[in-house]
Amino acid sequence: MARGLNIQSIDRRIIFLLIFVAVAIPLIKPLGLPIGVSPPVQSLFDAVEALPPGTIVMFGGDYSPDSMPELQPMSIAFLRHAFKNDLRVVITCLWPASPPLVEAALAPLVEEFDKEYGVDYVNLGYMTGGPVTILGMGNSIPGTFPRDYYGTPVGEIPLMDEVGSLADVALVMEVSAGTPGTREWVQQAVSRFDVTLGSGTTAVGAPNFYPYVSSGQLVGLLGGLKGAAEYETLVGAPADATKGMDAQSIVHALIVLFILFGNVVYFVSRRSAPVGGQS
Repeated sequence: MARGLNIQSIDRRIIFLLIFVAVAIPLIKPLGLPIGVSPPVQSLFDAVEALPPGTIVMFGGDYSPDSMPELQPMSIAFLRHAFKNDLRVVITCLWPASPPLVEAALAPLVEEFDKEYGVDYVNLGYMTGGPVTILGMGNSIPGTFPRDYYGTPVGEIPLMDEVGSLADVALVMEVSAGTPGTREWVQQAVSRFDVTLGSGTTAVGAPNFYPYVSSGQLVGLLGGLKGAAEYETLVGAPADATKGMDAQSIVHALIVLFILFGNVVYFVSRRSAPVGGQS
């Protein structure tokens, strides 16, 4: 009697090739799969939308290259939203690796929206201290960041003439991969200085911060690549996060098909096996 199909005889390189194709195609040519927007993302978007042109907001970029795939897209999406709405942006970093990453996010947007450094935005760069630095900004931002990322005294930067402390900032958006980051901003600034705080975090870290959304300590939250893709959708500029979600969705579907195929082959093989194990 003929033996059933042996799934173990399939060259595993075929599976690797299919996974590669499933990832590559959406990254090269996005499929535009629908992305539902969750309430925490919509809430953050609405909070930014409600700010009138010229409002000063703060962006905190606190992550390193290993978390860029998740967090860089949401940084770009938020900065795009701010520039698109003519908001003025003050950038700070509590992680030493962050300033160059934020600069990379800024560069194409500054050119696209024709923004002037020192007038429309300023990058104050990195300052050590974590929670202490946040407390310092609550009292005096120029006192905490006396020079910008390029070494220019903040007293020579026109935008900083209007920024004395966190009281002069309408909203803070903190994109962080860990500590110091969102938790420290909530603990040190939200209640003490009446800060309106939004956050973007990695997917694995997001569950820790959803309770802050429920309590009102966060005005909204972007969780991982999905949160970034949702924000890109709301801003109307699908980019890397949207491509990543397309690829992720296709790969998940392919894995489900692999599982179904494996089970079908298994049951067919059992039905066609000789009774008593004889040929």
